[in-house]
Amino acid sequence: MMSEADLILCELLVLRCQRRDSSAPSELVALFEKPLLYYLRRLVKSEDDAWDLLQETWFSTFRSLHSLRDARALPAFLYRTARNHALAHLRHRGADLRLYERVESLQSGLEPESSFNAEDAAAVHAGLEQLTLPHREALTLFFLEDLTVEEIASVLGIPPGTVKSRMYYAKQALKTILCEGVHNEES
Repeated sequence: MMSEADLILCELLVLRCQRRDSSAPSELVALFEKPLLYYLRRLVKSEDDAWDLLQETWFSTFRSLHSLRDARALPAFLYRTARNHALAHLRHRGADLRLYERVESLQSGLEPESSFNAEDAAAVHAGLEQLTLPHREALTLFFLEDLTVEEIASVLGIPPGTVKSRMYYAKQALKTILCEGVHNEES
């Protein structure tokens, strides 16, 4: 979740953009470029596509920023814009965007490790790539982009309960993927 100071900064940047302050857009881009790129990279396979989608996101954002009524809603507005461009890109590429897939039963018995290293992070990112788009999206927005359930619901255009459900099943699926990876390495 964004801090109060971050929300105030967002509000000021939106107001400055709306008043056509020439330095405000670059400050806004500097604040959100990395997290938005990371989010888009989780949605599309190619880093080049993610960069292209990020540019489209900024064009759309700056074209419609004048209509944003609640400046504190900027993070959800940006992620929703990025998501819309990513889904349009995936549809254009003929990707299968089914919302639900059956989640395999979980393997149990793994003890949590006391430390988290670069290899663990790489395994989590690789595991995220294997999740369905709706599951990957929910986990990325919550854990990696620090959006609240309500903000994620706004970005995705779904009820908060559906966000919670997707996060639950996504965590279960990710656990299965990670457990299978550990079991395969032990073989």
